[in-house]
Amino acid sequence: MLNDPIDEAVASVPDRVAFITDDGTTTFRELADAIASACTMLADRGVGAGDRVALIAAASPGAAVAVLACARLGAAAVPMSPLLTTAEIDAIARAASCGRTVVADPDLAPAARAVFNGDPIDTSYLGRATGTAADATAAAAAGTGPRDDDVALVLLTSGTTGTPKPIPMSHALLAGRIRSFSAPPDPNGAPAVAIVCVPFHHVAGLIGVLVGLAGGNTSVLQPRFDAGRWLDLVREHRVQRAFLVPAMLSRILDNPRFAEADLTSLQMITYGAAGAPADLVARAVETMPHVAFVNVFGQTETLGAVTALGPDDHRAGRVGSVGHPMPGVDIRIVDPATGADVADGDTGEFWVRSPHTTSKDWVRSGDLVRRDADGYLYAVGRLSDVINRGGEKIDPAEVEAVLRAHPEVIDAAVFAVDDDVLGQRVAAAVASNGTPTEEEVRAWCASRLARFKVPDAIVFVAEIPLTELGKVSRKALARLVERQ
Repeated sequence: MLNDPIDEAVASVPDRVAFITDDGTTTFRELADAIASACTMLADRGVGAGDRVALIAAASPGAAVAVLACARLGAAAVPMSPLLTTAEIDAIARAASCGRTVVADPDLAPAARAVFNGDPIDTSYLGRATGTAADATAAAAAGTGPRDDDVALVLLTSGTTGTPKPIPMSHALLAGRIRSFSAPPDPNGAPAVAIVCVPFHHVAGLIGVLVGLAGGNTSVLQPRFDAGRWLDLVREHRVQRAFLVPAMLSRILDNPRFAEADLTSLQMITYGAAGAPADLVARAVETMPHVAFVNVFGQTETLGAVTALGPDDHRAGRVGSVGHPMPGVDIRIVDPATGADVADGDTGEFWVRSPHTTSKDWVRSGDLVRRDADGYLYAVGRLSDVINRGGEKIDPAEVEAVLRAHPEVIDAAVFAVDDDVLGQRVAAAVASNGTPTEEEVRAWCASRLARFKVPDAIVFVAEIPLTELGKVSRKALARLVERQ
């Protein structure tokens, strides 16, 4: 069961600190008591086996308690972004078949109440409530307990182009994945200290929290990422490990206090969830030579990473690659049109199969990758992002690279806009440090690209709109063109 590795950690290191927040600390024993109390509270609301409970929250002890209490009752939490609008919450709740019970951060109570027509359970209360194991047993007494193939958690895809898709995760799948990432706690050793600053509803944030608990380690929770505060938390709590999306890494390096920050405790930074510019990573490796960098590649349906580029490869000039498949992971690189494997050097869709994917068959990721002669993988883009302009297929990454090479362009994002004649046309959002005109940018592209790849529409922006995870927001880009 999902709870088993966490229960084992509680039994092994009950007095060790599990969470550090701005409000204080939570030990493993206190976490177990809070889960027991939450089981009773949820059961009193009618939550039981098979139910799905909306969880609208940032990272906190209470959010973790809600996930684990639901799982113990045979229900499943559905973590959602606290930045969603009421309409978006409603759409996801319907897609995920959520019941009327909702758990939410205190400041989100009005939005939660508007959708679910009832008072939400407060995460801040769940995080400090106390109960006993007997309470949890009594709350679950009406059922037989969850089985391996029962749904323990429902995660959402990133939703960069539309409404996030709910992905149910079984107890067996989650418990196996968590155990594969964490060694059992050592009561005689010191815990590792990690900082969790990616959104809790994202696979990297939530699985990171659960893996930390299963290992008997300590997680410093930063509910809203801020680069300056991140630097302070690393220093204050002697943080050793961190997972960052590239946009976070960029903001940390650009922070005015970075050069003087005490990051001597940092041992490893893992990054992923979005494409990382090679120059950004090279800069990070150069400015933090004592830190081991790991690039990981995966998605919600794979429960996170399926490939990795290790520290030695970073130092050996492989920055830009997403590495090799992890142990136990099988991959194919496939021509989407024919289903045949492509040759090394050619781009194809990334297919993956492993014990911790949500399907026993091949998962068609929708990601475009290529493999070099040495077996290193390189992420190229998303299959859904490929632009079909009157039958001509255009890779946005190719056009973005040309735009970024312009001396006055800081960043660029290329995307499709609908067209009645051609089906789609090429559009670009451009952030610049000068005053290039649309005609100048288009001429720059025309001298380096085939005519059909040159953007038909160019929008100048202060910065490229990103999601919480540092991915380009295709929805926001489409709205920019609509407003022109």
